[in-house]
Amino acid sequence: MDILIKPIVTEKMTDQGEKLNRYGFIVRREADKEQIKTAVEELYNVNVASVNTMVYGGKNKSRYTKAGVIKGKTTAYKKAVITLAEGDTIDFYSNI
Repeated sequence: MDILIKPIVTEKMTDQGEKLNRYGFIVRREADKEQIKTAVEELYNVNVASVNTMVYGGKNKSRYTKAGVIKGKTTAYKKAVITLAEGDTIDFYSNI
């Protein structure tokens, strides 16, 4: 269960969930597709048809302050897009 960090709840992913039965998750960088599939199936009791993953590198950021320029970097993360089998859905809003 520590493979899935958090679900991605944005307008784009919500639209894909309604139309294409796809859901997005931020996952651990070391996790492979089989581990992600197993974690989603156990946590949400659904059948996963496919898993697509992508690794995002951190972006360089800088801002100007009174003390001078502060430079930093955002964190890198791995995103998984899960396509569920026909008839299965995930409701992220059920426990609100």
